[in-house]
Amino acid sequence: MKILFLTYHGFEDASGISKKMLAQIKGLRQNGHEVHVCYYDLAADGSRCRYVDGEVIRNYGRGRWATLLQRMDYRCVNDYCWEHGIALVYVRCFMNASPFNIRLFKRLKADGIKAVMEVPTYPYDGEFVSLPLKYRVEHIFDKLFRNQLASYMDAIVTFSEASEIFGQRTIRISNGVDFDSLPIHHPSSSPIPQNPSLQEGTGLGSLHLIAVAEVHPWHGFDRMLKGLGEYYRQGGEREIVFHIVGGIGASMMHDFCSIIEQYQIEDKVVFHGKLFGAQLDEVFAQCHFAIGSLARHRSGITRIKTLKNREYAARGIPFIYSEEDSDFDHQPYVLKAPADESPIDVGGIVRFLSQQTIDPVAIRNSVASLSWKVQMQHVIEKL
Repeated sequence: MKILFLTYHGFEDASGISKKMLAQIKGLRQNGHEVHVCYYDLAADGSRCRYVDGEVIRNYGRGRWATLLQRMDYRCVNDYCWEHGIALVYVRCFMNASPFNIRLFKRLKADGIKAVMEVPTYPYDGEFVSLPLKYRVEHIFDKLFRNQLASYMDAIVTFSEASEIFGQRTIRISNGVDFDSLPIHHPSSSPIPQNPSLQEGTGLGSLHLIAVAEVHPWHGFDRMLKGLGEYYRQGGEREIVFHIVGGIGASMMHDFCSIIEQYQIEDKVVFHGKLFGAQLDEVFAQCHFAIGSLARHRSGITRIKTLKNREYAARGIPFIYSEEDSDFDHQPYVLKAPADESPIDVGGIVRFLSQQTIDPVAIRNSVASLSWKVQMQHVIEKL
């Protein structure tokens, strides 16, 4: 099948979203489909362009008018699909519901071209409460048109348990992983002997925790920082170091630094910024335990199948999260945190690791069915 994978922005090396989309494209191709990639980006001279497979299919020019035009004129996408015999458009939702996008998919439907829209997080309305005004306005616009846009889709792809989104049927899959891009975890040292009676404060070596994300309030890393502070305040003798990898907004960084200063744990938290490839692997090699989302409840989400949980499992590192995730809730290498605002029990993490006997390879093998090849083929079969 000829498929056009449509996204409304470009690709970045350090972006988890970019890596996910490239892995989805790879998964479709592994199943024998011919996949072309349509995206929007800036050219070297500053022109705003829409591309397919690196070739410009529309140059909108420069300046404010070009900025508006690229959000309004999708005729080039429709023309490309018609001229190249595209049978399916797989589009990643990016707050793009508008009369102009509706017109694109109405034309595609009239031409007999199927379309599915992936909604990466659902429900997502709660995520916009704490965001700047610009994003809240975009969200209002999205709410006005998203049901009509969905009506021209053949299905909505979701990682939630919802059977219907925006009035359209769903295809429910799990977030997948690209095993080729995720090396198996080999920590530089074993943090704790496998001894169920071992408690924190034994004078053993340092225990390193890692969180990887484009950090938002629903990641709840403030809970982790407060838990670390309480651990030291209550006399925890074992050294625990928390590594945060990824971009952090100025306001959130201010909040984090306030917590760190309050508990005087400046030397126990490391901000690495955005890392990928070998640099990210090096930080993972220092660490023994990973931190998933700890506050999805802040955006009204109870059940979600996050990509990060799957990437941690594919690497073979045990981890913690607070939402409900049916793929992992009962796995022995997972520690569940309460879905509330309490500080994370860091001593509990130490005790949990003292009882761990499952090795990285076994953790990785437990998610073999979550490859993007398998998950993307589910989408095609259910169409």
